Amino acid sequence: MPEQSDRRRQLGAFLRTRRERLTPDDVGLPRTGRRRTPGLRREELALLAGMSATWYTYLEQGRDIRASEQVLNALAQALRLDGHERDHLFRLAGHGPTTPGPDEPEPLTPEAAAVPHLLQPNPAYVIAGNYDVLSHNQATEDLFERLVTVSGRPPNFVRWTFLEPAARAVLLDWEPEARGLLARLRTLSSRHPGDPRYTRLVEELHDGSPHVRSWWPRYDVQPRHSGRKRLRHPRNGPTEYAYTAFHLAEQPEQTLVVYTADG
Repeated sequence: MPEQSDRRRQLGAFLRTRRERLTPDDVGLPRTGRRRTPGLRREELALLAGMSATWYTYLEQGRDIRASEQVLNALAQALRLDGHERDHLFRLAGHGPTTPGPDEPEPLTPEAAAVPHLLQPNPAYVIAGNYDVLSHNQATEDLFERLVTVSGRPPNFVRWTFLEPAARAVLLDWEPEARGLLARLRTLSSRHPGDPRYTRLVEELHDGSPHVRSWWPRYDVQPRHSGRKRLRHPRNGPTEYAYTAFHLAEQPEQTLVVYTADG
C-alpha cells in the first residue's frame, strides 16, 4: 500500500537523521578511521541496539520489514530519543505511542524538575497523570506527612490519600478531597485504557480502601483544577491554602502544583 511504503521511507529517514546527530563519543564508542558521513555508522548503531547491521540497514532503507516493540525500544535507547521522538518512532513503525512500564518513573525534563525547588518555601511539586510525584521540594515533604517514603517507587498522591493514615490528619476535609481526587484519577485513567501505571494503581487502591471500592463504580469524573484546601501544617496547625495547577507545555498530563498559605 502506498501509505505503508511512504511511512517506511519516513521511518528510514527519521532513523538516519537521529543516527547522524550522534558521535562515537556520545555513546562511549572509540573513534575508528576517517568518516565520510556525520554521526554513527550503521553498524555502530546496530551494535548498540543489539541487532545485525544488515537488518538495521534494511530498516533504514525503508524495506518491507516490521520492527517489534522490543527492537524499537532498543533503537530508541541507543539513539538517545526523548519521549516525543520515541512516540514518533513507534508511530512510523506502525505501533501506538509508548508508555513507561509499571515500575518506571515517567520521564521529566531537568528544567521542569528544578521548578519546585525554585518555589521553596511554598509547597510545590510536579505530578504525572496517575498522580506519581515526579519532583517536589522540601516544603512538600514537610506539609504532606509520609507522602515521601523509602519504598523504592515514586510517591503517589492518590495512594497516600487513601492508604496512608497520616493523610486524614493532614487533609482536614478528607472525604470531599478524596472523592474529588478519585474522580480526577478516573478521568485521566480513561484516557489510558490498559496502561499498567493506572491499572495497577487502581487495583492497589481497591485492595486497600473500602472507600475506593464504594466510590469507583459511581463513575464520577472531574478535571484537574485550582482551588483552596484546608490542611494541617506540622508547625502552624490548621491552615487554608490556595493552590494553582499549571500543565506543562510539552507534557500536558504533567502538572505543576503550587500552594500558597493565607496570611
